[in-house]
Amino acid sequence: MADLDDVRRIVESLPEATFARDDHDAVGASVAGKGFAWTWNQRVEPKQPRVPRPEVLAVRVAGDGAKQELLAADGAKFFTEPHYNGYPAVLVRLAAVDADELRELLTDAWRAKAPRALVKASGL
Repeated sequence: MADLDDVRRIVESLPEATFARDDHDAVGASVAGKGFAWTWNQRVEPKQPRVPRPEVLAVRVAGDGAKQELLAADGAKFFTEPHYNGYPAVLVRLAAVDADELRELLTDAWRAKAPRALVKASGL
């Protein structure tokens, strides 16, 4: 079972990645100014502000094929919502993944957004 501390630890281990966390446990991870993971904000009530859900992380993926593959692999771990239709990200229930799987997801997300030279130099 992964948690936000695992997210922080993994993100901070990635080259030039930054991690931010606010008072409501909303988090964001970026590299070169580009976000690759963030807290899911759920629309609970129509026409009302979204509510941060720190137990779910939105994670960038390489493309729609990678997204569909994750969604088909395990609906208990991965899901999406209409807001993310056509967007290369999948929603991850942190309690359903272990730290190793989270590391793989975040590293792939980092790789998708990091500058090519940084990815090449890092060997990741």
